Amino acid sequence: MDERDWLAERFEEHRTHLRAVAYRMLGSLSEADDAVQEAWLRLSRQDANKVENLGGWLTTVVARISLNMLRARNVRGEEPIGVRVPDPIVDPADGTDPEHEALLADSVGLALLVVLETLSPAERLAFVLHDIFAVPFDEIAPIVDRSPEASRQLASRARRRIQAENAVPDADLAEQREVVEAFLAAARDGDFDRLVAVLDPDVVLRADLGLSGGRREVRGAAKVAGQALFYSRLGVVTRPALINGAAGMVTVLDGEPYAVGGVVVRGGKIVEIDILADPERLGQLDLTILGD
Repeated sequence: MDERDWLAERFEEHRTHLRAVAYRMLGSLSEADDAVQEAWLRLSRQDANKVENLGGWLTTVVARISLNMLRARNVRGEEPIGVRVPDPIVDPADGTDPEHEALLADSVGLALLVVLETLSPAERLAFVLHDIFAVPFDEIAPIVDRSPEASRQLASRARRRIQAENAVPDADLAEQREVVEAFLAAARDGDFDRLVAVLDPDVVLRADLGLSGGRREVRGAAKVAGQALFYSRLGVVTRPALINGAAGMVTVLDGEPYAVGGVVVRGGKIVEIDILADPERLGQLDLTILGD
């Protein structure tokens, strides 16, 4: 084995972890892959023998690359107004793909990523690296060009924002599924009262339709139920699915993917629905849930 093959083999040992870091930083599977590939290119130009902790070095490099990508995204100003719904990871309702399990480790669903989209790039990095991947603030500080204490404050602000948003669903997946299936059944039957009954009074629905359709936010059980009835009349077929490891749904129209929705269930009620209905981004997803 020559030196480059040896280095590539060592890099592959860290690829899953690096992709998980980049995905949480960017909320985009394709951009996460780009960040990991860029890390490999930087490593291949580095004298690896001088890197004492390869895993730590690569994590720092991917974090820096992701931070720069986030900042560039904000500077370009190409994003529609409103909260961006990140790329969901879709699995059949009865189980998660082992590769997806590794990517989702320590994650609490799509709703957390939605909240991360509202943070500044530096806050997002500090929270992701420290709270999810246990990177010390002494190592985070140089990446965000802050002191360790200032980096700690970044993570603290992010943590408070996440806690305020109640983005963590109830732990019992079977109960989540039961609530989501009740919601879908009520929508199919056109039963407004049953829809309202399964929704939290302060439920929020976010829909990301991409550059052409923009982003929308609807709040309140009656308004969200009305939206559900509207879409049910379009002739869509909605199937239960696992979205980032939590109960959710995939919607199909005329045999083509129409939308993917992540759901947050708390106390037996739906408190949040996050929908990606951007045709371009849907086309890039692995929607094996659709079957043949």
